Amino acid sequence: MEYVGKRALVIGLGRSGLSAAQWLTGQGARVTVSEKQEKESIDERVVRDALNLGITLETGGHREETFLDADIIIVSPGVPLTIPPLVAAREAGVPVMGEMELAGRLVDIPILAVTGTNGKSTMTAFLAALMEGAGLKVFMGGNIGTPLMEYHLGKGKKDVAVVEVSSFQIDTMETFSPDLALLMNISPDHLDRYPDYEAYVASKLRIFQNQGPGQVAILNDGDPRLARVAPGGGVTVLRYGLKAKTGRHAFLQGKKIRVSLPGQREQDFDVTGFRLQGLHNLENLVGGVLAGLAMKVDSQVIQETIGRFEGLPHRLQHVERIEGVDFYDDSKATNVEAAARSISSFNCPVVLIAGGRDKGGDYGPLAESARGRVKTAVLLGESRELLEKAFHGVIPLQKAEDMEDAVTKAFAASRADEAVVLAPACSSFDMFEDYVHRGMVFQEIVKGLAHGR
Repeated sequence: MEYVGKRALVIGLGRSGLSAAQWLTGQGARVTVSEKQEKESIDERVVRDALNLGITLETGGHREETFLDADIIIVSPGVPLTIPPLVAAREAGVPVMGEMELAGRLVDIPILAVTGTNGKSTMTAFLAALMEGAGLKVFMGGNIGTPLMEYHLGKGKKDVAVVEVSSFQIDTMETFSPDLALLMNISPDHLDRYPDYEAYVASKLRIFQNQGPGQVAILNDGDPRLARVAPGGGVTVLRYGLKAKTGRHAFLQGKKIRVSLPGQREQDFDVTGFRLQGLHNLENLVGGVLAGLAMKVDSQVIQETIGRFEGLPHRLQHVERIEGVDFYDDSKATNVEAAARSISSFNCPVVLIAGGRDKGGDYGPLAESARGRVKTAVLLGESRELLEKAFHGVIPLQKAEDMEDAVTKAFAASRADEAVVLAPACSSFDMFEDYVHRGMVFQEIVKGLAHGR
């Protein structure tokens, strides 16, 4: 598409929106950014950067006339596709795409895409570490932080891009076709954004729709939904899970990952040195090892990366040990399945801190996972009443006013050789900027306890 003189509308003044606006301006487009927040609520530096690009900035809500007047619309991942002005524009035939779709058309290096409901950020970081261990220059980003467009706008040339891809980004893809796509799991999430679970599943599966010969699709077929998926188009399909199974290319056997690729000898990888806690992290690691071999990373490099990889902050991160009690920050556990996996990772009694902004899921499975594992749950945030109903009669409960109150009550309820675990099962936006902010506040309060403050 020729952009010179075109009216381009970018929805959302976040990092991805700003990078898309920058590129479009450089192509000669007349760019407008529509942001629902009031100008006074936006970081001054972001506003200044946007205005320095020479764009028109509309804040305080989305104006339908601006949407209908656009020649193309670039939508940020956090913007629902169901907002009325966007629906009207699409019905009027205005082309709509996401920042990653736009960037994917421009990037000329291999792209490895990682998606799934849980664990995708950690696995993106692991694959990036594998590629770096193989001596490649790696761009890591996408939903994990740095937009893919920022790589395209930058001056440094990389050998490969490893990107985390959310369902929201997949929803706006038309031609995006990663050289390798890894789909790790699917469980109910974002049901405040999708009409039902089937729509969410369909969104995730679209990661494979444009792949073809010479490209690789990797699936965790231990997930019942994914076991039935068979990507077509001549793509190479590889499957993995926790146990040996007919047609499965990688699985966990004792303390080893066993991999058998078509036409290659069987290989084993020792996981005794893997530092991340929980069976779910080992399951994800199986997929990561399979992806590394599919990208022809040397086996020794893969083994060394398994031993040195430390994971990411706010994912079952150990914070402190106070009077024999271990505190863990799993603020990234923003849905029921992730929180259930979190508490299932421990072989000791757990005091759970949960709650936040409800995402439309069923908390029943979390309550069942807590039975026999969680001695007490401390609930906070907008969803605490919903969580209380799900947990009632299953385990003892307490309510907290804020994070400091929650940590104080959780510590008081714990004993030596037990764990206090922040695994919210909810988004953070009722009380915090994001899950990172929530985790940082939790850690600061815990460290304050450790130092007697």
